[in-house]
Amino acid sequence: MIVRIMGEGQVRLDDSHLAELNQLDDELLAEMESGDGEGFRRTLTALLDAVHRLGTPLPDDSLEPSELILPSADATLEDVRALLSDEGLIPG
Repeated sequence: MIVRIMGEGQVRLDDSHLAELNQLDDELLAEMESGDGEGFRRTLTALLDAVHRLGTPLPDDSLEPSELILPSADATLEDVRALLSDEGLIPG
């Protein structure tokens, strides 16, 4: 799957890592719902770190359709709320 991180670019990620990302996404959603800004920041960083660690960056001139779009590391809680669906950032 192709994941776009806003402001950074795209990363190719094997579908086998989706469960790990979904766990972090669930934590992020819970922290947003409770207004836990510190937890939100920590979990967003962990989610983006996992994508970087597990994925392979695509060249800057590559423009593949993205299956997931994640906020940048400096996104605020309010920014991410605007991106969320009922299932969080990562459907499933």
